[in-house]
Amino acid sequence: MHTVLRSPTRAVVIGDDQPFCIIGERINPTGRRLFQQQLRAGDLSAIERDVLAQVAGGAQVLDVNMGVPLADEAELLTKAITLMQGLTDLPLCLDSSVVEALEAGLSTYQGKALVNSVTAEDERLAAILPLVSRYGAAVIGLPNDEDEIPMTARRRVELAHKIIDVATGRFGMDIADIVIDPLAMPIGADTTVGRITLETIAAIKAELGVNMTLGASNVSFGMPGRHTLGAAFLPMAAAAGLTSAIMDARSPQIVDSVRAADLLLGRDDWGAGWIAAHRARQAT
Repeated sequence: MHTVLRSPTRAVVIGDDQPFCIIGERINPTGRRLFQQQLRAGDLSAIERDVLAQVAGGAQVLDVNMGVPLADEAELLTKAITLMQGLTDLPLCLDSSVVEALEAGLSTYQGKALVNSVTAEDERLAAILPLVSRYGAAVIGLPNDEDEIPMTARRRVELAHKIIDVATGRFGMDIADIVIDPLAMPIGADTTVGRITLETIAAIKAELGVNMTLGASNVSFGMPGRHTLGAAFLPMAAAAGLTSAIMDARSPQIVDSVRAADLLLGRDDWGAGWIAAHRARQAT
């Protein structure tokens, strides 16, 4: 199954027969106080630096989140999208929980975006999926609802089923445009959650066959050696069926780990991608 995202001049295909899709996470003000202050003041210069760094690192899609407290998120998101589409031809993932901001962003974006995200809550499904359908976007579905963030793979799969059923049945979306997030949680709080996520990935692949993504940095939150943990986790997740991740594209260690996984899983014909990346590093 292929999920296709587009900018005006480029298409990116996510699928289990494709190289792992790296979605750059950096353009996000969460935990970045200076970036928040700059955005409130209308200074978007940090976005340009982050775009260039992530493109250089190997990102194929860029996530953009403009959720700044005490700022007009819809206005910031539209400005950021316009700026980013002038800097790169990579497709974008519009990351917001505010319906008005998503609508403003989707109306501005040129191409087919990925929306991050919708949960299995009835209210959120009814608010976000019509927008996604209207603008012909793809969407990330998080299998948690009003009652819980499930701590079993089985319950996460059930809620993923619900998201897919509502999106395809009520709103006429193509199942290929639904990307499920199997929920990566911090192992620093509970060392069993990594295994649960891997079990969820394998079950979703076997039962639903849809593409998947997750916030890779969530796994290592609060732990030392975060890049090492991410570099170990992502190849395991790719082998289980994960086809993309929202991750730090500026980290060679993590990017190399998913490129190595592509090669070892037979998703890099003749090792062309691995060899090209190696030669590019040697040339710098």
